[in-house]
Parts: sequence; structure tokens; C-alpha cells
Amino acid sequence: MEESRNIQIGVIGGRFCSQKTARIAEELGRLIAEEGWTLICGGRGGVMEAACKGAIKAGGVTIGVLPDSSDSKANPYLTHLILTGMGEGRNVIIVHSADALVAVDGKYGTLSEIALALARKKLVFGIGTWDISGVKMVKDPADAIERIKEVLGE
Repeated sequence: MEESRNIQIGVIGGRFCSQKTARIAEELGRLIAEEGWTLICGGRGGVMEAACKGAIKAGGVTIGVLPDSSDSKANPYLTHLILTGMGEGRNVIIVHSADALVAVDGKYGTLSEIALALARKKLVFGIGTWDISGVKMVKDPADAIERIKEVLGE
């Protein structure tokens, strides 16, 4: 019997964020885990850490694709780490590995990930982030999950 590969959802956003944004990201991570999906992110603080925290609290799996050759700046909620030593080049790995991405807030690093994803015809949903052509803006994490399920045929 053949088993299908687990869906991987990329969560992208700033390594620094407000408490409000952290709560949104944590809820998103929890919902991703409750769907049985794997969360993949940049593995550092801010949005990434909050999303991983939510996923871990819900018993999920988290993958951090770190820009460094060391895990010294990794957030404590990662179940798997990939050390790249590639700096921002690691964004390509996150984008290619995700079945869909959700951008939460973020600045230019997040914008670069969005651009990479859109150039590769990946689904990008946005919560309080760059409202640009190709990004499907959603009102909250639950809306993002429902839209992902619709598009991925879950």
C-alpha cells in the first residue's frame, strides 16, 4: 500500500514581531498541526518561533531551514533543523519545499520569499502582509487553513 507524502506548509514572516502578530502566528501553527501537516519555516524567532510554538503545543512537526551553519539562533520549537550556511539563500529551500505558504506580517525578507514563491507558481496566502498581486489575502489563520484545504483538495 502506497502512502502519500505529508503536506508541508511554509510559514514566512519577520524574525521580530509584535505580541499581536505572535498570537496570530501561534494560532496558525496550531491549526497547521491539527490538520496533520508539517510546518516549514526559517527556524528563527518572531513569526517563525510563534508558529512553531503553536504547532508543537498541538503535537505537530516543525522544520527550520536555518540561514547559518550553527543551530545557536534556532528557536526552541523545532523538531527538525536544516543548517544551510546560505544566509537568505535558504529562502529558496523553504519555498521549494512548501506545498503552500502563509505570510504573516514581515518586511523585505518576507517579501523576497513571497516573490520567490509567486515566481514558482506556489500558493501564497497573506495575513497582514504585503498586499501584492498573486498573494491571496485572508482575514485570519482559520481562513488561511480553509483556503489551503480548498486549493489542495483536502
